[in-house]
Amino acid sequence: MEEKEKVLLARIPAVHQLAEELARKHPGHPEVFYTRAARKTAERLRREVLQGEREALDPEEIRRVAEEVLSGILRPHLRRVINATGVVVHTNLGRSPLAEEALEEILAVARGYSNLEYRLAEGRRGSRYEHVSGLLRELTGAEEALVVNNNAAAVLITLNTLARGREVIVSRGELVEIGGSFRMPEVMAWAGCVLREVGTTNRTHLRDYEAAINENTALLMKVHKSNYAIVGFTREVSGAELVALGRRYGLPVVEDLGSGCLVDFSRYGLRREPTVQEVVRSGVDVVTFSGDKLLGAPQAGIIVGRRELVERIRQNPLNRALRIDKLTLAGLEATLRLYLDEKLAVEKIPTLRLILKPPEKVRREARRLKNLLSRAGLPGFSFAVVPTVCRTGGGALPVADLPSYAVAVNSERFSAEELHERLRVGEPPVVGRIEEDRFLLEVRTIFPEEFPLVVKALKRLINHA
Repeated sequence: MEEKEKVLLARIPAVHQLAEELARKHPGHPEVFYTRAARKTAERLRREVLQGEREALDPEEIRRVAEEVLSGILRPHLRRVINATGVVVHTNLGRSPLAEEALEEILAVARGYSNLEYRLAEGRRGSRYEHVSGLLRELTGAEEALVVNNNAAAVLITLNTLARGREVIVSRGELVEIGGSFRMPEVMAWAGCVLREVGTTNRTHLRDYEAAINENTALLMKVHKSNYAIVGFTREVSGAELVALGRRYGLPVVEDLGSGCLVDFSRYGLRREPTVQEVVRSGVDVVTFSGDKLLGAPQAGIIVGRRELVERIRQNPLNRALRIDKLTLAGLEATLRLYLDEKLAVEKIPTLRLILKPPEKVRREARRLKNLLSRAGLPGFSFAVVPTVCRTGGGALPVADLPSYAVAVNSERFSAEELHERLRVGEPPVVGRIEEDRFLLEVRTIFPEEFPLVVKALKRLINHA
């Protein structure tokens, strides 16, 4: 080892000394974090010295490195990300952002105790489902409602309650798979049901269902193709047709809407998606759908339908394992309240606002972001507003294009792939997309208040390159 290296290594403080200094300067954190940061700092500095990457080492530089390491340790693993992908309900990025009203209610309930299962007026135990069941009945027209922790759970407990050990008739064209290799046939198997497939992938007739009915049939099921579409030579049986068939044979009809929505998107120029209200009015006995997709609420599985059937589902012991928690209930209730006035829902619920934002407004926001970036003094970078197409995401409106605009980022120093990677692991993390060898910041899914953070992320990229 050279003498110079020995001198530099001697300047690295002992781990306990560095940890104590970090604790004095940044109090209020678990002691283990300071020790961990100090150890990592010492190891990093020692490695850099031995590899010839450091010519000098002064106390100020040591403190800077230590604070940088500590900052990384203190940063939560689950944290906010700027979604510049153009996918509104992005499953990997947490699906639907919540309305301010929902956030306020969650915070209020989280800060102290609540009447989660307590009837204040009567001074006795109540049910957690009471906080949203009335709203769901009013909004959907259903006789009763129940909420569990996600829609897969809603389908599972419904099938387990109404068809365990018996057959469920489903069209082959509706045996969907959603994210994470979660398949309808597997859900049925776990629910203890016997799947009875009818029809073909592209065409199923009412007579196919009727021919499959036997003494072991428990129910007829329809699964809405919310995450894909079959076009061309197709035929599917409507919920209303299944209801009429079910009535003739005394069989309940269950429909899984998947994403589910309470707003008719066709009124806003988008592809028509069946609303929960319409499906309930058609006579379907039990309807299941998600809370955190098109509804724009926290993750939840919502079950609405005939009172007698929903009550049976509520009594299933599985409900204890699948029940919804108080914070989700608070956010869901606040979101459902907004739906009492559709105009207010469209204005306040971020998911609806982003999906329905007019392209011209997106273009104006793209120009604003482009101007902010152009004036930020980023050497070697150029920016342009380009037309694009966004997606709803979250297994909803699969063939609905959302005309949009993005800011294309060009760098003399970094390729599109390098920009994508460096911004993704930066602070704040920015997740964009690459199209035609261009790195794009899709503006439809970036909130205007996040524009300065995007600028900050690019500046940080340059400074740490």
